[in-house]
Amino acid sequence: MENGKSKQRKITWWQLSLLGVGSIIGTGYFLASSIAIQKAGPSVLIMFVLAALGTYIVYDALATMTASQPKQGSFRSYAKQAFGNWAGFSNGWVYWSSEMLIMGSQLTALGIFTKFWFSNVPLWVFATIYGALGIIVILTGVNGFERFENIFAVVKIAAIVMFILVAGAAIFGFLGGEKEKVAFTFDYGGIMPNGLKGAWTAFIYTFYAFGGIEVMGIMANELKDPKQAPKAGKIMLMVLTVIYLLSLILAIFLVPIDRFSTDESPFIIALEKYDLSFVPHVFNGALVIAGFSTMTASLYAITTMIVTLAKDGDAPAFFAKVGKRNLPVHALGLTVSGLLLSIIVSLLLPERIYEYMTTAAGLMLLYTWLFILFSYKQLTKLSTFQHIKRYVGTLLILAAVGGTLVDGSSKPGFFVSLLFVVLIGVITFLMRKKWEKV
Repeated sequence: MENGKSKQRKITWWQLSLLGVGSIIGTGYFLASSIAIQKAGPSVLIMFVLAALGTYIVYDALATMTASQPKQGSFRSYAKQAFGNWAGFSNGWVYWSSEMLIMGSQLTALGIFTKFWFSNVPLWVFATIYGALGIIVILTGVNGFERFENIFAVVKIAAIVMFILVAGAAIFGFLGGEKEKVAFTFDYGGIMPNGLKGAWTAFIYTFYAFGGIEVMGIMANELKDPKQAPKAGKIMLMVLTVIYLLSLILAIFLVPIDRFSTDESPFIIALEKYDLSFVPHVFNGALVIAGFSTMTASLYAITTMIVTLAKDGDAPAFFAKVGKRNLPVHALGLTVSGLLLSIIVSLLLPERIYEYMTTAAGLMLLYTWLFILFSYKQLTKLSTFQHIKRYVGTLLILAAVGGTLVDGSSKPGFFVSLLFVVLIGVITFLMRKKWEKV
């Protein structure tokens, strides 16, 4: 989404890092981590480390391509350059579909968080309110979006730090009573209560907690020096991994595994038994901000992607048209339609919708990440170490995808993602005649 080059101010690497935190820390971590903990127990920490490694490999590949040849459309444009029209078309629409699902997942999570205060209000009401507020943020343009995301990033980091401090105080007995006892045992059954299969099925949700690096790829074009894109991602992912692991260790230490559920954030559950009347409310407010932030980032990403697709002839041309203040009004109209669809789905399927949409969204996102690694190999002369990294990243992603096939509760999400991929594949096949004429 463009505001006009002359009116946009370029950003520094640390601003891109902060923007990355704003785009990534959200419901995938604050709520979906409950699903991962349920399935993997304390071994979820290992899966988070592996997911962080896979995420870094993908971002490093994307940032390397961005540093050498910045392109509007980022990974989609690289796919097109590497493999042709079919790859650019399918990659763009797969990503667009993934972000639509992510947006629906986030709207549902926002409703769950807000029901902490208003338990009798239906989810779809909150989804409507947050969707409308997200559109307002997007209407402020690129610079407005960046400012909002930077503010949200600070709030989210502050919330996690607050949890770490309060949970640490609880463990050492500073909140009254005796020191807390560990809520699990240090044997195989305690570390992996559901065995290796449980850890494997949790893998997709740990990857989902890092979803958003592709927004950094899109925003990397706004860097003063695109060659600093890899540095921005490295620092951002290091900080993110450390605070993720610290907060999860404390939550798992304080609460038995069977207490975690998708009805509430694991961090709220961990503090429930303490007489801290204000902390759960403050923390839940931060969770709402976190979810709203990543939902807004998804809105920005899908609107930007549809504009890029339209400019390249891979979507109807009128989606690239702009109105007042250089805003792509038709692309925003399509985004609003997607929001309305998400709200309708949350109205019809409120029970298991969060887990289904999260699984499908995470899978669609990983399909995009795989293509980033394929494009990287095609467009970059790789060293032996870079080849090894790419193979490791590919295997980690395939392992996360495979884990959904052995888990009954994840299978519906897998088939939803497969439906999207098949549909996009059929349309891509039908588009061949158009490309052959060009």
